[in-house]
Amino acid sequence: MGNRERRTVFVTVGTTCFDALVKAVDSSQVKEALLQKGYTDLVIQMGRGTYVPSKVSRDGTLQVDYFTFSPSIADYVRDTSLVISHAGSGSIFETLRRGEPLIVVVNEDLMDNHQSELAEELAARKHLFCARPQTLGDTIQRMGIDTLTPYVPGDAKPVVTLINKFLGFPDD
Repeated sequence: MGNRERRTVFVTVGTTCFDALVKAVDSSQVKEALLQKGYTDLVIQMGRGTYVPSKVSRDGTLQVDYFTFSPSIADYVRDTSLVISHAGSGSIFETLRRGEPLIVVVNEDLMDNHQSELAEELAARKHLFCARPQTLGDTIQRMGIDTLTPYVPGDAKPVVTLINKFLGFPDD
């Protein structure tokens, strides 16, 4: 193992079932893209999902581990180099507040998908990258973490404007 620095990718689906995301992360395309970007470990929080990822990567260089639930994802987010998350606002803002690079993967199986609008708006503001399960590998290959803008909590106005837009209220 030597003194090679560990670079962990943490994947979270929150309390939901989002097997499409876990399957995407478990695919050889995504694992290959992560390896090419220099990541060494993959920790998957799989929630209520039934799809179980494989612990051994094809060439054995990406260390994979998974679990179902944790009382807090904060410990995992703190020790990570990249977070791949479902589009739940709690997971998104917890990760952004910690200043970690984030790819939000939108669950297209959810009918009423306000989450995708939030993720796309934050992606447009360059706070995170937005993907679908089927585009995750390409997103990882193309992402430039240095292009992200830190999210500064405290300025509520843009978020309030966004929420008002979702609820159909006019702008001030």
